[in-house]
Amino acid sequence: MKPTISILLVLLINLGCAQSTSKPITEFSQNDIINGILVDVRTPEEYNAGHIDNSLNINWFDSDFAKQMQSIGKDETIYVYCRKGSRSAKAAAVLDSLGYKNVVDLEGGYNAWKLRE
Repeated sequence: MKPTISILLVLLINLGCAQSTSKPITEFSQNDIINGILVDVRTPEEYNAGHIDNSLNINWFDSDFAKQMQSIGKDETIYVYCRKGSRSAKAAAVLDSLGYKNVVDLEGGYNAWKLRE
C-alpha cells in the first residue's frame, strides 16, 4: 500500500507544478503579446490561409516541433493556438513537460477568433 500512496503523492506534486493555463481566445488581445510570444501550431497551409497578427508558425505535426520551440526562452510567456483548440492543448502540455514556465493555451482556436471579428 505504501508504494501506491507514494506514487499518488508524486503525481499530485507534479500536477501542482504545472504552469500551463488556458483562456478563451476571444479574451486574447495584441496587448497580451507585448510581454509574450504568440505561437500558431497549425500547418503552414492553415497559417497562410489566415492567422492572428504577430504570430509565429511552428507546426505541431513537424517531427522536430520541440526542437523548433527551443528558439523561445523557457521563461517567456507563450500563447499557443490552433484551429479549434485540440492541437494547442497538446502543444501546451508538451511545452510544460519540457520545462516552459508560462504557457497559455488559447481555447477555441482560430475559428473562434474569426467569429469575434
